[in-house]
Amino acid sequence: MTGRPSVSIIIPAYNEEDVIRQCLEAAVYQTVPAHEIIVVDNRSTDATARIVGQVAREFPESPIRLLRQNEQQGLIPTRNYGLSAATGRVLGRIDADSLVEPTWVERVAETFSDPAVDGATGPVLYYDMPLRRFGLKADDRLRQLVLKVAYRQYHFLFGSNMAVRADAWRRIAHEVCRDEQDQMHEDIDVSVHMAQHEMLIRYVPDMIAGMSARRLEDSPKDYRYYVTRFDRTYRAHQINKPLLKIPTLIFMAIYYPAKALRYLHSGLARTT
Repeated sequence: MTGRPSVSIIIPAYNEEDVIRQCLEAAVYQTVPAHEIIVVDNRSTDATARIVGQVAREFPESPIRLLRQNEQQGLIPTRNYGLSAATGRVLGRIDADSLVEPTWVERVAETFSDPAVDGATGPVLYYDMPLRRFGLKADDRLRQLVLKVAYRQYHFLFGSNMAVRADAWRRIAHEVCRDEQDQMHEDIDVSVHMAQHEMLIRYVPDMIAGMSARRLEDSPKDYRYYVTRFDRTYRAHQINKPLLKIPTLIFMAIYYPAKALRYLHSGLARTT
């Protein structure tokens, strides 16, 4: 690993008892171990913190840390707390329902061995959908399309699968929006702030993380509100570029077909 930076994994968590164990186990079973695995518990009222403690005892050789962020409720202050507390040279940020591939830390370290790279992101495999590998290819092509249409404007970080250099985070930590009204995509906000500093974000096709497609269970109204966070994030930064509306259109277009596929898959799973 000479020349490759240490990688911390930060996982914000609020009432994630159903998924936090599998998330941590995926973070532990890596071809190159993480420098540390940090779960930041944000006022959970379920067994999240207890399960993190159990996993830490089961894997004493793995540097699992449980931190508590009780001052404010919300993803952004919890994320910020974890990123600022981490000690690795690269800060990997995933969700509590993310399942990183076994080579994830290795790919992140390789990517950041290039000193020009300040941020990195990759595709997502929806592990609770049918045809997962086909879905991974589709997700990769979709994200590459989004990046292509936004070329020379803004690259994107995807919150369930992203990493930033610790020095880059320290430069923008005091600038990122707090979004107290919960109107924005917090990962896109980070991307915009990095772009304002002309930091390089690289898309890495083999930096793969699994995640749940549970967002598809939202009602059409709630899903639309979630997707239009793109628009609200850019408006908050007074960015008005027509090409940046394309991600919203794409994600709205796939909602009904993907929801139907998930419904059929769930129905078949219940009958077998």
